[in-house]
Amino acid sequence: MSYSTRWQELFGPLEGDARMALASTAPAPAPPAGGTGPGNLQHTGGPWTSAAGTAGDLHISTETSRAALGPGHEGVTAAGAGLTAVAALARVRKSWEDRLAAVRDECDGLEGALHKVAKEMGETDIQVRDSFAGVGAKSKDRR
Repeated sequence: MSYSTRWQELFGPLEGDARMALASTAPAPAPPAGGTGPGNLQHTGGPWTSAAGTAGDLHISTETSRAALGPGHEGVTAAGAGLTAVAALARVRKSWEDRLAAVRDECDGLEGALHKVAKEMGETDIQVRDSFAGVGAKSKDRR
């Protein structure tokens, strides 16, 4: 599939098979040596922080794309004066601007919420780790 030059300017070239996929549908990775793998409780800030960064990136790129719609349509009204397609194109453009603005706003709110979860999950890791610190010392004392 080939994309227009304008599309590539906005979003860059697509490499390979660029499709959206849900993380929950990906095959489960093989458990690493040492017994930690799927099913074991592991909370880290990494995935949440990464997701927050992605939401932030989407916020920026969505706004960039939304803002590019106006300049991309400059001169259309004058060039197509009298054509009913011009009015339809204006409605479609407005619809896309509204949709992209909604996605932009959603990503903005999501970024903050994901950062909050990352902070909370990171604090949970520290609390759980610290709660086990005394257990290891007590079991060594029994030997």
